[in-house]
Amino acid sequence: MSLLTVTSLAKSFDPVDIFSGVSFSLPHRARYALVGPNGVGKTSLLRILAGRGAASGGSFNFARGVSVGYLPQEAGAGSERTLWEECLAAFGNLTEQETELGRLEVELGSRDLSEADLAELLERYGSLQARFEARGGYSYENQIEQVLTGLGFDPADYEYPLSKLSGGQRTRALLARLLLSGHDLLLLDEPTNHLDIQAVEWLESFLGNWDGAALIVSHDRYFLDRVATHILEMWRGSMEVYRGDYSTYVAEREIRWADRIRHFESEQARLLKELDFIKRNIAGQGVDQAKGRLRRLSRYLEAVEQVGFDGVRGVAWAKIASEVDYGAPMGVAELETRIKALTPPVVKQRGLDIRLKPGRRSGNIVLRTADLQAGYPGHPLFSTADLELHRLECAAVIGPNGAGKSTFLKTILGELPPLEGEVRLGASLDPAYFAQAHEGLDPNNSLIEEINTVSPRMLPGEVRGYLARFMFTGEDPFKEVRMLSGGERGRLALAKLALTPANLLLLDEPTNHLDIPAQEILQEALENYEGTTILVSHDRYLIGRLATQIWEIDVERGALRVFKGTYVEYRSEQAAAPAGSENGAEERVAYAEHKRRRNQEQGEIRRREERLREVEVLIHILEEQLAELGKRLENPPADLGRVQKLGEDYAEKERRLAELMGEWEVLHS
Repeated sequence: MSLLTVTSLAKSFDPVDIFSGVSFSLPHRARYALVGPNGVGKTSLLRILAGRGAASGGSFNFARGVSVGYLPQEAGAGSERTLWEECLAAFGNLTEQETELGRLEVELGSRDLSEADLAELLERYGSLQARFEARGGYSYENQIEQVLTGLGFDPADYEYPLSKLSGGQRTRALLARLLLSGHDLLLLDEPTNHLDIQAVEWLESFLGNWDGAALIVSHDRYFLDRVATHILEMWRGSMEVYRGDYSTYVAEREIRWADRIRHFESEQARLLKELDFIKRNIAGQGVDQAKGRLRRLSRYLEAVEQVGFDGVRGVAWAKIASEVDYGAPMGVAELETRIKALTPPVVKQRGLDIRLKPGRRSGNIVLRTADLQAGYPGHPLFSTADLELHRLECAAVIGPNGAGKSTFLKTILGELPPLEGEVRLGASLDPAYFAQAHEGLDPNNSLIEEINTVSPRMLPGEVRGYLARFMFTGEDPFKEVRMLSGGERGRLALAKLALTPANLLLLDEPTNHLDIPAQEILQEALENYEGTTILVSHDRYLIGRLATQIWEIDVERGALRVFKGTYVEYRSEQAAAPAGSENGAEERVAYAEHKRRRNQEQGEIRRREERLREVEVLIHILEEQLAELGKRLENPPADLGRVQKLGEDYAEKERRLAELMGEWEVLHS
């Protein structure tokens, strides 16, 4: 049974058609992924289905009684409810039942009950308790803890009001509530945003075991490989359905594209062959047959020009001839010109045109470290055993946010000195750095000026042509960098990188803000790159395709661990490690206990700092109020009662100020 049926759905903004003719059915337990370039309408489609936007045409229907949950890309302003209270709201009926059970327990404890009343109360209590237990009433708090921990929250975060969480944390909080709410269908717009790799892997596992259905927009290709059962490709205003995960979709898409090219070529050849018969017989004995074919060929060609070969594919020639009437037939010469002018189907999605070429060959040993410790004075991040990276290798640096991955790249480049040890770069190296925050871009420069910083000899016309390869067209090259979105800044940084003849690339989250087509093109460029790469990324799909070594930063141990092998091999070793280690269970228990204590300590520190700020604000307010009261008492009013009231108010505020000053000293110690 389909939970959702979409029929010929369309969306337009004024004269611009975003998409049209979108049709699909989403069955129970299916995981459909929406993919396509940015701007194709994926978020608009989810918003329409979630009731947050209106369609321009078509319709959609949910099965009767279906409960739908929607996760936008960014959560709105948070309420004053705490994170725990927000998740608890997903179990509103259970908490009401729990309250009622407590009330019944108190009533059952009364000594004044008759036997009949006691029997009735016991029956009500037993019935309610059975329903409460069947719906998970004795485990919902554990469920909340599991989901919040899985999504990367610390116990110290549970009591924070949503309004005091960051935007990313509020989005994760909304996702947590949706996962706990037991919806039949989830509409998820970029659910892996704001999640580190561990949290994404937990979400993959949750969705894999979940009994509902989901429609997901995501740029995380590895996530789609683990979760998706179908791919819905939105492109050029329409939609195609592919069965299977993302990798299966990529392979099937190539087959479909090749089939369309073959179909176009065979159909064009068939039309020219038909035209040849007409040309040979239009003035001969078969003139009547030739004219009939000319009429049918004209009608068919006009249909093809309107809807393409795919639009008339599978429709019999006779059906086209009988049902489509476009007026008088074309002349032979016009027909031949238009058949030859037919353009093949567009099968490559418009995207970046990146070519990465090293200027010269580097030495075989690109990087070595000795007794290296990276970090900042007084704040070491990690130490590492001696590293060695060879030409044409790709080392992927992974670890949670804040582990020091970007710091490590800057240490390799010499922008930050090591705290201990040294970094030695090999011979004939020309490094280039792609910064996650694009610090190398001058916000006051135009795009043309920015390109000229790396290629000063390029003329304005050449720069505009080059920028068009990175999807900057029209007046875009004259914009200032400050006006660009995050994705546009990323594309500009890649454009500069491609002009740099580097044989060592240090890439810090190069796929951030890129849609899937752009990610695929960048991946292909890096796969063909004849240099060495050090890659910091959360994009596990990219890591899986490129990495020959995995450098993992372990925050708890303050160490960088080297795994010499691919990401698949690294994951296999991770999965096998607990079973193959004698002390694995004890180590995991000790680690979990250490993390729990650390989280408690960090939570206590945050609460202490927050209270200190509150106390400082209150002290400032009281000091201002006392100063104002002092001025009024210097020139007291004639009414003695008012004077007495002012004095009492002054004394009370002095007492409160003394209390706060004492608390401030304790908090500040």
